[in-house]
Amino acid sequence: MQSNIKVAVIGGTGKAGKYLVKQLLAQNIPVKFLHRNPERLQIHHPLIQLVKGDARDYDALLNLIAGCSAVISTVGQPSGELPVFSDVSTKVLKAMVELDVPRYISATGLNVDTPFDNKGPKAKFGTEWMYQNYPKTTADKQVEYEVLAASGADWTLVRLPMIQQTDDMPEVVTSLQDCPGDFISASSLGAWMIMQLTSDEFVRQAPFIANR
Repeated sequence: MQSNIKVAVIGGTGKAGKYLVKQLLAQNIPVKFLHRNPERLQIHHPLIQLVKGDARDYDALLNLIAGCSAVISTVGQPSGELPVFSDVSTKVLKAMVELDVPRYISATGLNVDTPFDNKGPKAKFGTEWMYQNYPKTTADKQVEYEVLAASGADWTLVRLPMIQQTDDMPEVVTSLQDCPGDFISASSLGAWMIMQLTSDEFVRQAPFIANR
């Protein structure tokens, strides 16, 4: 991994984000870590810089992203609040332009549709189920994709099946048309997202990933 990479992380304490941070540290990549209450975190590591703030606050995002070469988001939906996904990505993209940061990698669900899809029965069922049970957040994730697609950033929106919180790292398979599996290890996801920091294979695309 390039020694000059420093990553701004959003959602670093979530079920995917904490494994992402672990993978970044394992590769000796410095991290700026946004959290609303960093004083409550028992995190002490020389490669981590904690930044106080909310991902919906533009000034907090500017503070987070300043000095970084890329942003990775695994932001989750706060319970009982308005959908956050398109709002966060819109503000991240604006901050990236202001700070001249080119690379943005974000995680989302398999329910997001793109013009390149050919979803099979499982992915179609999962998409319909999400719209039936979580209509507002699911619709907002689709808006997030449209916001990214309309931007000039080097973005990757990775679409995921069920996340398994494990240190195991089975092989990852990718597809631009359909979800290739039922599960993704959070550790595999973190390692895959880090690989995209130095790859242009999925720039401005929304691949599905899963474990074999």
